Amino acid sequence: MIAVLVANLQSPRVALALLIALISAMLVFALLLADVFRQIHRTERQARTVFEDREQEFHQMADNIQEIFWVIEAETKKATFVNPAYETITGRSCQSLLENPSSYQEVIHADDRAHVLAKLDEAARAGSFDERFRIVKPDGEIRWVWMRGFPRRDTNGKITRLGGTALDITALKKAEDQVAANLAKANSAWAEAEALRKATLALTEDLHMDCVLDALLRSLAELVPYTCARVLVPEGGPHWLALGEKSFPELTKKSPRTPLTFVADESPFFQRIWSERKRTLIPDTRQQEGWQTFKGHKQFRSWLSVPLVASEEFLGFLSLGHVEPNHFTEDHLRRAELLAIPAAVAIQNARLYSTAEIYGSELEKRLADLQKAEQALDQSEAGRRVSEEKFQKIFHSSPIAFSITTLEEGRFLEVNAAFEDRYGYSRQEILGHTVSELRIWDDPADRRLLMTQLRRGGPIRNVITRLRTKSGEIKLTAYSADRILFEGQTCILAVSEDVVTHDPRRSN
Repeated sequence: MIAVLVANLQSPRVALALLIALISAMLVFALLLADVFRQIHRTERQARTVFEDREQEFHQMADNIQEIFWVIEAETKKATFVNPAYETITGRSCQSLLENPSSYQEVIHADDRAHVLAKLDEAARAGSFDERFRIVKPDGEIRWVWMRGFPRRDTNGKITRLGGTALDITALKKAEDQVAANLAKANSAWAEAEALRKATLALTEDLHMDCVLDALLRSLAELVPYTCARVLVPEGGPHWLALGEKSFPELTKKSPRTPLTFVADESPFFQRIWSERKRTLIPDTRQQEGWQTFKGHKQFRSWLSVPLVASEEFLGFLSLGHVEPNHFTEDHLRRAELLAIPAAVAIQNARLYSTAEIYGSELEKRLADLQKAEQALDQSEAGRRVSEEKFQKIFHSSPIAFSITTLEEGRFLEVNAAFEDRYGYSRQEILGHTVSELRIWDDPADRRLLMTQLRRGGPIRNVITRLRTKSGEIKLTAYSADRILFEGQTCILAVSEDVVTHDPRRSN
């Protein structure tokens, strides 16, 4: 069989057929290969078109977004790409950055530059960047940007580039700063209001003058830090007295000190302050003419004062000094003014309270005599007549207004001459009438309250109230009363006297 095949292959016909078959096979292979190349070329052309479209879309997006899109080399930190927003936000051209790829570092504010570049170095290793910082435009304008970045790695996972965005957040930063400032103002206002509330309460806790002044000066230190604060009051004529004084820091050992006194005529500066009676702020006393004539205040470099006025009556000045110049501000002056309002009222009340205590002591002595007379009435019927005579003598001869009224109706049964003089009624006009008919009490609720106390068995001592005279004048009155048995019925023996307000110009 093999020999036959060899003999057939040597035949010219067979050789020709094989040659034709070989050429046909080669032709078919060439056609297939050409088709493969055509498909590859078509795919490559399509891929190039897609890439060009994507690149065009990328550039269109980068050219139109408001944020800076940036790319830098991770190792050299040199910029390789920025979009046109770089020019809008930084005020520098993209071409200048391409010519000097590190020039973006000069855009960063000098105070922020070291921190930002250190974070970029860290991002080149860690791959994360997120910072807010300032930049400076060529005209000197300062803007705030928010810059974020992400890494691009090679096939080995090494970071080769950093890319990201930078957004102008100047408007946002200003809004945040404004909100923070408003919040700080609100907190400050709340703290100030709370301090004033506490100060007002402290001023009313104890009406003794020493307690009022101590509460005032301590509360003032929380609102207006000072070296020394004083309450200056006139003492008659040109003479002035520091009624209260406190220094900070306080001395560890307190020794008795003579209150500061001075004569206004010796200080032209204080004479002007007194005559004007206005709020005063002196940032630097060395620049103030006549300051050295102000006794007891030469050591202060900054000073302010506000007048103390209550019920349209001038009481004096609240004076604050500090050893440092330019310490006090308009805000400090405003706070001192706010505290001066309740302070003046508290000082006035303390004076009234002191006056009432003096008169109350005298009234208590006189009421004690009346109580002794009442005890004599209870001893015996024989002694009652004697006691009545004594009572009538005391009652009618006393220079203080006395009255006897029924407990329930308040009907007048007896008054003395002093009562007639004080209220302007004759004895005939008042006897048989009630306090309601004559409208003696300015506020009837005051009488109801006092009657309740008397019904409970307790006497009334030195209650300050307002009573009306026949002419309609309202008199501030120290009122004391107790229950007595008069002409067989339960009555009220009342003593009323003027409360004399303190006039500092009449003292001494």
